Amino acid sequence: MMMMMMEDRRHGEGEMEHCSKKPFFSSFSPFLSLLVLLPSLVLVFLVCKLDLEIPWRIGFDKDLSSLQNSQLNSFSNNISSPKLVETADLDLKGLSFPPSIEEPQKTVAKDKEANGKSAIPGISKTKGYSKLKKLEEKLGRARAAIRKASQLHNLTSIHHDPDYVPTGPIYRNPNAFHRSYLEMERLLKIYVYKEGEPPMFHGGPCKSIYSTEGRFIHEMEKGNLYTTNDPDQALLYFLPFSVVNLVQYLYVPNSHEVNAIGRAITDYINVISKKHPFWDRSLGADHFMLSCHDWGPRTTSYVPLLFNNSIRVLCNANVSEGFLPSKDASFPEIHLRTGEIDGLIGGLSPSRRSVLAFFAGRLHGHIRYLLLQEWKEKDEDVLVYEELPSGISYNSMLKKSRFCLCPSGYEVASPRVVEAIYAECVPVLISESYVPPFSDVLNWKSFSVQIQVKDIPNIKKILKGISQTQYLRMQRRVKQVQRHFVLNGTPKRFDAFHMILHSIWLRRLNIHIQD
Repeated sequence: MMMMMMEDRRHGEGEMEHCSKKPFFSSFSPFLSLLVLLPSLVLVFLVCKLDLEIPWRIGFDKDLSSLQNSQLNSFSNNISSPKLVETADLDLKGLSFPPSIEEPQKTVAKDKEANGKSAIPGISKTKGYSKLKKLEEKLGRARAAIRKASQLHNLTSIHHDPDYVPTGPIYRNPNAFHRSYLEMERLLKIYVYKEGEPPMFHGGPCKSIYSTEGRFIHEMEKGNLYTTNDPDQALLYFLPFSVVNLVQYLYVPNSHEVNAIGRAITDYINVISKKHPFWDRSLGADHFMLSCHDWGPRTTSYVPLLFNNSIRVLCNANVSEGFLPSKDASFPEIHLRTGEIDGLIGGLSPSRRSVLAFFAGRLHGHIRYLLLQEWKEKDEDVLVYEELPSGISYNSMLKKSRFCLCPSGYEVASPRVVEAIYAECVPVLISESYVPPFSDVLNWKSFSVQIQVKDIPNIKKILKGISQTQYLRMQRRVKQVQRHFVLNGTPKRFDAFHMILHSIWLRRLNIHIQD
């Protein structure tokens, strides 16, 4: 097998390049797309009731909601997906919850039992149902507690916490988030499937642009936090494959052929579904995968239930490629060249930041092309470079800039967002169809600037229009939100690892599974 050794296409050294690829699903005909998507769209209604109880508004604006709907319709050739709800409607103000989980509901398993057939051969129906029902009852009580907490609209959580109390406008609802986080700590148990051999399973890169993928898999494998060896006690099931390592070991450079990767994932799902009852029980709805590779979304398409039903935790959270904010979770792309964050955190005080806006990066997609064309080495306030001049440090420029430009590259996610937050520089997001990390909890408008692609020529005017008072507020909030993006060697409460878990926890709250 050939390893995919790639030249650097982003700033920094020692990175794996994202090879050029065909547009997502470019090889699918409309008819084949129908065959891929339709089975899971039918089956999900039969087994898994989608309660949609994420208990406060997922943090996307109404324009993103309409964008999501229009682009998904185009993406799926007008095939109806499971009716979730508009992201803008997920707000506890006036939200009416579905019937309690104790209310009897008809399922495929019950139909089969009525005909004298066990839904899962060899599994005790009474014992299995009892355990699952108890788990769902605990989740029901957690939902009720979070809903109650969300009705208090204080800017500071009222819950006692010795480590950290969420407060301020960086949160959509500090009290609801804190209650949800505490419920997660109390209830969340994850079973990590043991099947699969390293390095393509059970491991990932920890010193690259994909470090969040490798770090998360590594922590799950250590088994110290939120994991259980008893799958019957688990609320969630982790599929521990690394898309980065699958690409590295199975992809033939320049072939534009990813079928081998798709077959590996398909075979893995077949193995765990035959060996364990849990995939078939929920049709994958309580299973999750995680990937920071550009091809993460594409590789899940080889298993329709994985694409349509499972929780996909992706750096490239692109609604135009099928990302569903109410089911999938966005997490940050963090580039750790050495594997450590030493020297990356902190920056100059606001009064000493002499640069209005800064960006350095190579030509990498159409948004960067427009940015470089408009601003490359043309302005003394908006410093945009394709390559930094000799003797100038990238990190030092971040630390002395007021605003850091974070344009999407070939894919929507960019490590520059977290680099800006680490340097206490207000991030300026320039993207299309992107769902920022932890948006169901964090109010990104309070600590970042979001500029549409069409407004790239107006960057200076927009940033100059932000008053000093407002800038200082935003910069303080960047420092406050920083803790949620830090990757610690040993995870700490409320850090990036825990925030990723909390995003997954919210999606599990959003479904109700019955045997």
